[in-house]
Amino acid sequence: MTSCHVTEDPIKKVAIFGGTHGNELTGVFLVKRWLENGTEIQRTGLEVKPFITNPRAVKKCTRYIDCDLNRVFDPESLGKKMSKDLPYEVRRAQEINHLFGPKDNEYSYDIIFDLHNTTSNMGCTLILEDSRNDFLIQMCHYIKTSLAPLPCYVYLIEHPSLKYATTRSIAKYPVEVGPQPQGVLRADILDQMRKMIKHALDFIHNFNEGEEFPPCAIEVYKIMEKVDYPRNENGDIAAIIHPNLQDQDWKPLHPGDPVFLTLDGKIIPLGGGSTVYPVFVNEAAYYEKKEAFAKATKLTLNARSIRSSLP
Repeated sequence: MTSCHVTEDPIKKVAIFGGTHGNELTGVFLVKRWLENGTEIQRTGLEVKPFITNPRAVKKCTRYIDCDLNRVFDPESLGKKMSKDLPYEVRRAQEINHLFGPKDNEYSYDIIFDLHNTTSNMGCTLILEDSRNDFLIQMCHYIKTSLAPLPCYVYLIEHPSLKYATTRSIAKYPVEVGPQPQGVLRADILDQMRKMIKHALDFIHNFNEGEEFPPCAIEVYKIMEKVDYPRNENGDIAAIIHPNLQDQDWKPLHPGDPVFLTLDGKIIPLGGGSTVYPVFVNEAAYYEKKEAFAKATKLTLNARSIRSSLP
């Protein structure tokens, strides 16, 4: 089956979001730059729109005002009657959905790149939700190949019970680059994200121009489960990430390896019987979400050959 061709419609409209979290400054900085001068993101025959997603949070350099904008694109939040009493980010999500979606509507944007930073040592990361989408797998392959020898990881968040409410309503494809502290800009991180967007837009342009992309395969890390910190009877954190695990995102973690360390010096190892790959290790923004890291498994995704349906 991998030798079959897949013909898809050309991509017409692309948006680039920055500031979904107002203290993740690389996307904010780049989008503001492109709003002033968008020459480097323009491609012939393609509409590319840079957009500041959460302007109030950006102004205050905080993750959000009332609630996490990146968790309220669920049908319930988007379906609430617009009111000044709604949390700011719920109202903003409805506005964004109206401007860029809804997903699969003939007037909606085909692709939205959502630019994020993480305090975790994840390097360049593309977040993928659909393991069967030939176009997206091909795009990830193109970006990874273009960035080489710089590593670029693909995090597959396709899961039957772990729902993020980030991509349900509009065609958002998150781009994560780290490590970078919140409220800080790093030149190397900015350069990496800038290159990722360049290569993504080049891929879309080449696809629209009729280039055929042969079958390919990519290595991805698929989420298994989220792991909370050990807690005491009051619900307070009772142990921290072990030094051996800190900054070891994407590295194999074996049963018995140290995971947490208590203030009394007790080591809490990884349980279970299989090797996992930790992701978003000790992410600052995930303390409130009770997530110390996520376990992932490594697998390979295959994509068929694709070309646009242009004659």
